[in-house]
Amino acid sequence: MKPGRKLPLLLLLLLPGLVKAQERYYHLLAGTYTSGISEGIYVYRFDSQTGKIVHTYTAKGVENPSFLAASADGDFVYSVNELGGGKEGEISAFSFDNSTGKLELINKQVSGGGSPCYISLSPDGKFLVAANYSGGNLSVFPLSGNGSLETPVQIIRHEGSSVNKQRQEKPHVHSVVFSPNGKFLFTGDLGTDKVNAYRYHPERTSRPLTPASPPFTKVTAGGGPRHLVFNDDATFAYLVLEMTGMVSVFRHENGRLKEIQQIPMTAPGFSGESGAAEIRISPDGKFLYASNRGDANEITIYAIDAGSGKLTIAGRQPTLGKTPRNFMISPDGNFLLAANQNSNSIVVFHRDPESGLLKASKERVTIGNPVYLMMLPVADNL
Repeated sequence: MKPGRKLPLLLLLLLPGLVKAQERYYHLLAGTYTSGISEGIYVYRFDSQTGKIVHTYTAKGVENPSFLAASADGDFVYSVNELGGGKEGEISAFSFDNSTGKLELINKQVSGGGSPCYISLSPDGKFLVAANYSGGNLSVFPLSGNGSLETPVQIIRHEGSSVNKQRQEKPHVHSVVFSPNGKFLFTGDLGTDKVNAYRYHPERTSRPLTPASPPFTKVTAGGGPRHLVFNDDATFAYLVLEMTGMVSVFRHENGRLKEIQQIPMTAPGFSGESGAAEIRISPDGKFLYASNRGDANEITIYAIDAGSGKLTIAGRQPTLGKTPRNFMISPDGNFLLAANQNSNSIVVFHRDPESGLLKASKERVTIGNPVYLMMLPVADNL
């Protein structure tokens, strides 16, 4: 921890769905695509009492930093770099100044495949794992004490395809998610219609991931697994299927997933294009939210049955913009922030903790092609 810290950030870091800390001020970090008006990673100050957002810093010169992650103490931030032109992607490491919100580049490493789109840090802080969408693989990077990325010690290539010959012609790894206890890593593979499972061995300096038993769970053909989220005690897992606009519910036990429900995101009679994207659980664990791009441009709200883990639809909320690729819920659960990629906006919604429903606030932020949002608590919270 850096000198002068007044809060134990290890306890307060907002990794979506895990932390319930209720501070007033947070640093809101936004990853973007830089092909339009964006200049890199944007940092804002978010007031969790009013929902107001104020820009504080921009980390410029970082190409397509679309997905972000942070160390448990908040000292370091990591981004993917989705490089165009068929180039292999990169992963960037930054130091983060909590007092100013400034990001300073430490180093970069090649990602091990094309189009890195998701990164996760192991709960013990030893490794960063990257999902390479076009490469069809995942890469494991050791982390140094100064926050820098070392060269990959493991690259795992998936094999196979599925029924959609245009989009599922080969593996497309879309997420890498550690189980809450840190013993397993799960990967949603859009191209093979599988959720692969790996056992994590923190004691190993090389090849820390080995196939779990069973090594994967199949989903409905043509579904296109994207992002996965666990409830707090990991008894249930929820998977958004990008191509069919469905949410799959799984019972989870010791690395095994068993599907118990599949429920649509779209309203009855919807005939447009689906492009399901992000999935989150509210801090109180009572509601699940999933965003749908395509022609829907909305967030579907589900009530979670505490006993069975199954979902019932509680409502739907248009995101007041195009392509809600990502959204996040404030740690107190009172706000939901939607990142509308193709309308260059972040829209803040009030969230009713009793019903789970959303209501648009007046707060809007203009930002080029926002792709991912996360928060870190402001240390002094004054």
